[in-house]
Amino acid sequence: MVRKVAVFFAVISIALGASFSQAQEKSSVLKPPPGAHVAIIEFADLECPMCARENPVLKAASEKYHVPWVRHDFPLRFHVWSRQAAVNARWFDEQPKHLGNEYRDAVFANQINIETKDDLRQFTEKFAQQHGVALPFVIDPQGKLDAAIEADYNLGMRLGVHQTPTAWVVTDGSGGAAPYTEVTDFDKLYTMLDEAVDQTSHGRR
Repeated sequence: MVRKVAVFFAVISIALGASFSQAQEKSSVLKPPPGAHVAIIEFADLECPMCARENPVLKAASEKYHVPWVRHDFPLRFHVWSRQAAVNARWFDEQPKHLGNEYRDAVFANQINIETKDDLRQFTEKFAQQHGVALPFVIDPQGKLDAAIEADYNLGMRLGVHQTPTAWVVTDGSGGAAPYTEVTDFDKLYTMLDEAVDQTSHGRR
């Protein structure tokens, strides 16, 4: 009996430690970029239909409220081509025209037509050609971009991400605004941003 009680409390202690660690991680990661008071932070998978559906909503909200939209990769392991698409997007991020986000948006818009890695390759080649960029035969020969994606995925796991898209409205905390609030209903995203922008604006007056 004593041993069972000890094991029980050990399990509880581990769970509480994990919860505290996750809270610390969220506090350090879920905040606006320097100079911004409000932002949207998202973990997404380029092959995820729900991500494709919400992508225009997030883009429009970011533009309407003039807040940064920080996009993290969270390619689900069972998807066929999402990991490679994320590598491609990061490669386009590094090109002179910084086409990464435009590529991401284009993939989401054409997602229904991309079923295989070959489909993705053909789509990517066409996108590169349309934007005057020479696509190399091997996009990430040293695996640096893939390693960055894995780091994003691991960060998402530590934050408790278990589905895509997962997004938060984050603030600098001024005006009593909540530091971060998860978007559980994307139909309420504008309301959440209204409140965050209003509160942080009052906090700076």
